[in-house]
Formats: sequence, structure tokens, C-alpha cells
Amino acid sequence: QVHVLESGGGLVQTGGSLTLSCAPSERTLNRFAMGWFRQAPGKEREFVATISRTGENTYYAEPVRGRFTISRDDAKNTGYLQMNSLKFEDTAVYYCALGPQWTILPRKYEYWGQGTQVTVSS
Repeated sequence: QVHVLESGGGLVQTGGSLTLSCAPSERTLNRFAMGWFRQAPGKEREFVATISRTGENTYYAEPVRGRFTISRDDAKNTGYLQMNSLKFEDTAVYYCALGPQWTILPRKYEYWGQGTQVTVSS
């Protein structure tokens, strides 16, 4: 069983930046593609970004394209979500997920973290 830990959430003002980190419990990140999802209060969980196992391919949801960057450093066993130009509507719990393929579909991911809260004040 792989445990996933996210970190880096917090409170930031509109226009600010945060970087989220995602680390599996063992040195296994290089086995997986990685995705980030988020869930705002009263809303369903939604796709944010994904990166392939090799890091060659990335894809973003339209609301974050151009502002967020997903990346990975397998040597550090850590993935990242760099979030710039944050907006109030980016407020949500952000989840990291690991799985065999890079996809926007949450059901394709095998391992999920507990989430980290991102709050953007207007």
C-alpha cells in the first residue's frame, strides 16, 4: 500500500502563489503518473492537472492553464503543483493522486492523499 502525502497548502491573497508537494510513502514516485484534483465546498471533485510517469507529458484543466504548473522530481521522490496568480475561485482542498496512466479521470488513479487546504482571500 502506497501512502501519499500532500503539503504546501495555506492562506494566500489573490494574485499570490503557492507550491504544493506530493510524496509517496516509499521511493515509488517513478512508477506512477501523477494527477492533482481539487474540491471546493459544495462542489464535486474536479481535475486540475496531470503529468505522465516520465514527465514528458502534461495536461491542465482550462481554468488553471497558464497559471499552474505540474512537475516532478523523481530523484527527490516528490511531485509539485506550482500555482501562480491565484484567484478566489481556486480555494479548495487539493488532492494528489498516483496511478498507472496520466489522465483527467479520477477513477484511473490508485492512490490518493488526504488533501491540503488552499484558501485564497479576495
